Amino acid sequence: MPTFEVQRRAAELERQLATLTGHQRARVKPYGKHLLIQMHRDGGDDNDDSFDTIARLTELARNSYSAAFRSHTGRWEPLPAIGDLATVADLVVSLLGPYFEPIT
Repeated sequence: MPTFEVQRRAAELERQLATLTGHQRARVKPYGKHLLIQMHRDGGDDNDDSFDTIARLTELARNSYSAAFRSHTGRWEPLPAIGDLATVADLVVSLLGPYFEPIT
């Protein structure tokens, strides 16, 4: 079970993603030292629990994160993003913009 601090950071990242993308369809799931960024699958509605994990942030040190993108093969490919939570969130949304577009 994630600690309170990890859950707090996941909620903070989710709020930042909503601000950066202009919608609230991105979800953040704590997983060990990672924060998984997920989007609804094609055709999923807001009540559906079907998500695709598109990126992850990994805590390197206190308030320092790296980012990786999940490729079509399922491998994690590193992104050129290291910094605090807000900085890395901004870079991830900038680099992976099309993946954050809501499915309508």
